Amino acid sequence: MDDPKATLQRYLQVARDAMVWKLDGLAEYDLRRPLTPTGTNLLGLVKHLAVTEAGYLGAVFDRPLPDPPAYFDVDSAEPNADMWATPDESSEWVLDLYRRVWAHDDATIAELALDAPGRVPWWGDRGDVTFHRILVHVIDETSRHAGHADIVRELIDGAAGLRREVPNMASEDADWWADYRARVEDTAATFREGV
Repeated sequence: MDDPKATLQRYLQVARDAMVWKLDGLAEYDLRRPLTPTGTNLLGLVKHLAVTEAGYLGAVFDRPLPDPPAYFDVDSAEPNADMWATPDESSEWVLDLYRRVWAHDDATIAELALDAPGRVPWWGDRGDVTFHRILVHVIDETSRHAGHADIVRELIDGAAGLRREVPNMASEDADWWADYRARVEDTAATFREGV
């Protein structure tokens, strides 16, 4: 039988690794380029996950990240400061920050029991939590944003999938994917109003 905490940590790490892989091999511009109307960009997603993970797995359990960047204080930071990298924040700096958060939070995972109590102040009356609940929440948040990153990366250069070595997608060639997409578009078009 797997240890439940080890299983949760493994799922978190898989999502973290998928997130970082989405940045692999891209130029600085492509890492920062907003590809949605709300400005979603790859480097911003990583920066956001660093803040999110440090908050939930650190501060909520009275284990704040040592020397956090100023934008970790959401009460004084500019809105969405964690969703994009400023010109003085290199991609290496953002990735190093994210990995520093991982190390800090992995120590928290190792040291706390799943039933350890915590308090999420920004959740108000629902703020009393267990470590188990928050660990699941962080896995969900990381996986959700890894999915966003998957779409953004595909828009940049067509790279898609879970991991380079295990894409978890149909292993067809580019012509097959183009035909498939065209079939999906043709089907959707039959539902256009007025057609």
